[in-house]
Amino acid sequence: MDGFGEARVESWIPHRGAMRLIDRVLVVDGDGAVAEVDVPFDGLFVRDGEVPAWIGIEYMAQTVAAWAGGRARAQGGAPRAGLLLGSRRYEVRRGGFPCGAKLRVEARCELMGENGLGLFDCRIEMDGVAVATARISVFDPPEGADLLRGAAA
Repeated sequence: MDGFGEARVESWIPHRGAMRLIDRVLVVDGDGAVAEVDVPFDGLFVRDGEVPAWIGIEYMAQTVAAWAGGRARAQGGAPRAGLLLGSRRYEVRRGGFPCGAKLRVEARCELMGENGLGLFDCRIEMDGVAVATARISVFDPPEGADLLRGAAA
């Protein structure tokens, strides 16, 4: 899928403002996606010079969202909201990600069902070393589904 050089992250994922946590989308293909995160020096999750390691799950989920956004773009659509259902075996080798670090986040699709349920094998690397791994389960709703319907009612 094309558009990596000129496309803003927002053209790949639905997250906006302070909740957009990935900074660049490097690869989106049929097998998965790769994104980069510049760990910020300030923001919602920064504490004592780092972002807590548990935020790594959201970095992974937003990388999966980029993969789903690439699929939507290939069909003439736009990125839309999905759901992170859970994770298995989130293993992290540090308490947090230091401010100023550059993280490489990979999400490889292991299974995507017709019903929108998917499983991804994910990892976060810092300086070429894996610092977090997990398998995450997601739900990518069918086109036209409104996950937030009734939320404003």
